[in-house]
Amino acid sequence: MSRWTPDARERLETAALDLFVANGYEATTVAQIADRAGLNRATFFRHFADKREVLFGGEDVLAGLFGDGIRAASPDATLAECLRAALAAAETAMTPRQRARAAQRVLVVAANTEVQERGLLKHAKIAGSIRAALRARGADELTARLGAELTMLAFSVAFERWMKADDDEPFSPFAEEALSDVRARAAELVLPSRQSA
Repeated sequence: MSRWTPDARERLETAALDLFVANGYEATTVAQIADRAGLNRATFFRHFADKREVLFGGEDVLAGLFGDGIRAASPDATLAECLRAALAAAETAMTPRQRARAAQRVLVVAANTEVQERGLLKHAKIAGSIRAALRARGADELTARLGAELTMLAFSVAFERWMKADDDEPFSPFAEEALSDVRARAAELVLPSRQSA
């Protein structure tokens, strides 16, 4: 098959995830991935910097979607509304096809410490995108950092719940509920003012 086929990236990702699950991440080579996809190594490296990026390439998409959602929120949107907009924007990436791939990713990441470390770097990059979008709207640094971490926690909780739900369930209700739950728990951390004796 031609190495210029338009679905090369998707074929490489499918091949890699199948091989990672079947043979283990460490035992899988770029050559094996390319061969299984019917492509060559050069094509692999046109799409991915290394095999770890197969697992986390979608994180760059999420970083962009979260930031775009915040920027698209109305000018008078509250912080909570901006966070809700960020999570709503992620809906386009949370498709049934991506859900199946996500299940494979979870297995691979859980079995490999090196991959987990890359995941933490990607997490920080996404949080940085959210923080920058909030700062651009005028939020102070601490508020932007808190907003970014709340969004990431809500997304993580929503993702875990979505993965346990029926296959045809959309992601957005889980995101909305998770954000509400995270905000409620955060509010419980606020200590009541001490009454004078």
